Amino acid sequence: MSIYAKKSLGQNFLASEGALRKIVDAAKIRKDEIVLEIGPGKGVLTKELLGLGARVIAIEKDHRLIAPLQVTFENDIREKRFFLIEGDALDTPTPLSLIPKEESYKIVANIPYYITGNFLRSYLTLDQQPSTVVILVQKEVAERIVAKDKKESLLSISVKAYGEPKIVAKVPRGSFVPAPKVDSAILAIEKISKENFKSVSEEKFFSLLRKGFAHKRKLLSTNLGIKSDTLRQIGLNPSARAENLAIGDWRKIVESL
Repeated sequence: MSIYAKKSLGQNFLASEGALRKIVDAAKIRKDEIVLEIGPGKGVLTKELLGLGARVIAIEKDHRLIAPLQVTFENDIREKRFFLIEGDALDTPTPLSLIPKEESYKIVANIPYYITGNFLRSYLTLDQQPSTVVILVQKEVAERIVAKDKKESLLSISVKAYGEPKIVAKVPRGSFVPAPKVDSAILAIEKISKENFKSVSEEKFFSLLRKGFAHKRKLLSTNLGIKSDTLRQIGLNPSARAENLAIGDWRKIVESL
């Protein structure tokens, strides 16, 4: 499939078989499991997923790739193992309309890096959440998401509110065609749920979170307008900054207000 990558779509086609294997291994695909693939590109990851027995729903924004994908996976389309949608992955109702609400699904994808934040927010906050997400992202972004030891960020807490992120492997820039200017990482987010919001409103939680990180070098008590004594009463250091708090600490604050 001799189609050049479009810079405007943030396309970098994965060419490393080793990285492909690590992605599908991380997703722990079971036979007949539904996998939503974002941006199948030339179909190299699609082929691996289908080979493991997954039922793949792929959404591709680049019109040039639709016909070649239909030809390559003609048999899988006929056997209803592969469903191809032309559209934008951020328009979440489109692919989800093909997934029965009682069935779980996983997301496996090599997404354009510029949509990472919007993509995670769109799918993690859904009522019909994926059970697992395995995606390629910029290495620095993956490191920010899994951050620990007093280096949390708005992004890392937003992801950890819904699941458990981990870096599966680093992927050097030379693994792509064309090679991007940055290195990448395979990020897996497992055990996705809304367990953290059983007793806490999502809206209230994220409103407080955004306020807390608005001026991250300032003390949390200043950003949130909370008295130091209130923080002490729930076991938090009054001199703490937003980046020092773990997901459980934010829940304590929301529950105390």
